[in-house]
Amino acid sequence: MPTVTLDNTITLAISVRDRHASAAWYGEHLGFELLYHGDEVGWSELKTKTDGVTLGLGEHEEPAPGNSVPVFGVADIDAARSGLEAAGVRFDGDTMEIEGMVKLATFYDPDNNALMLAQNLTG
Repeated sequence: MPTVTLDNTITLAISVRDRHASAAWYGEHLGFELLYHGDEVGWSELKTKTDGVTLGLGEHEEPAPGNSVPVFGVADIDAARSGLEAAGVRFDGDTMEIEGMVKLATFYDPDNNALMLAQNLTG
């Protein structure tokens, strides 16, 4: 039995220099559909062709190509985090909340690969 119960969603988060240009590129070349631009938080999200999988574009002055962070959806991030921490999983700082949008928590696998949990707050 797993330590945490995940939703049937995953967001693959990558860093890009210009979210708007990248979103247009992914739409034109791969047929991804823009879900939204969160300009106030430097984040855009696109629907991929795979059910339950989205692509998140985080805007950075110096993107880190190849550094993809899988973001796993959960119904209750506090319970999921507590369960993982009790199992010895290391987290990076506190759970972050973007009010009315999402709660996020970064954690690491045994090889120090970054992963995230996300609880959708949009209802």
